[in-house]
Amino acid sequence: MTLYLVGTPIGNLEDITFRAVRILKEVDIIACEDTRVTGRLTSHYDIATPLKSYHEHNKDKMTEQLVELLVAGKTVALVSDAGLPLISDPGYELVIAVREAGIRVETVPGPNAALTALMTSGLSSYSFLFSGFLPRKDSEKMARLETLMNEPHSIILYESPYRVKDTLAAIEKIDKNRRVALGRELTKKFEQVVTLPVNALLQELEVSIPAKGEFVIVIDGQYETDEADMWWHQLSINEHVEYYMKKDLSSKEAIKQVSLDRNIKKREVYESYHIDK
Repeated sequence: MTLYLVGTPIGNLEDITFRAVRILKEVDIIACEDTRVTGRLTSHYDIATPLKSYHEHNKDKMTEQLVELLVAGKTVALVSDAGLPLISDPGYELVIAVREAGIRVETVPGPNAALTALMTSGLSSYSFLFSGFLPRKDSEKMARLETLMNEPHSIILYESPYRVKDTLAAIEKIDKNRRVALGRELTKKFEQVVTLPVNALLQELEVSIPAKGEFVIVIDGQYETDEADMWWHQLSINEHVEYYMKKDLSSKEAIKQVSLDRNIKKREVYESYHIDK
């Protein structure tokens, strides 16, 4: 009697391990969020194991039933619609109940959307914090983001296509220059992972990033900056550009260097410099 927590593909059906397929074939029951979704996977790999629905709305009742089956000597695999069960998906309560019953719990690792986006983003992966879905209420969302964005870690969030624009706008209100990666359709044909300052990313969302599919948002951490690297912070953009021009840089080269120092677009520096002039 064992409960297996089995990772399944997040998009590409080929992203499943030999072990996962074997376990899904050998267990007595597969508990899954949506039998239609998991049915497509089991059909693809000729897995005939019966499916039982286990989701947010029936998890209390099903937890009792699954524990009873396990106590009776059955083996059960828990999967989510995509990726790893328990990670922003149901299953935590089941694991607690199973462990309390003295039953073995074994994880069969697999794909994960959060880590896939982080690895592809180009943002720091040495230290990160996964926070799942943000609160839906605007005030609560903003408060949560303000706390998270003060952390010295990359922050990973999940977001729906219906709220992704509002969430990026909230991030922009806190720090318009913060680098953010937006991932969608991960491992699928039209996969996108775009990393830009959040104000530029919002513009791309309107133009080249369709608001379709589930999104992963990765926010660059708030890292301590050496004051010696911020020697220019009391200068206006105009003064900053002119400082480099006095060092024998052309206006074009000076604008480029200022954009690098301040982590803003060259166009913003160019426009601000010429308006000030």
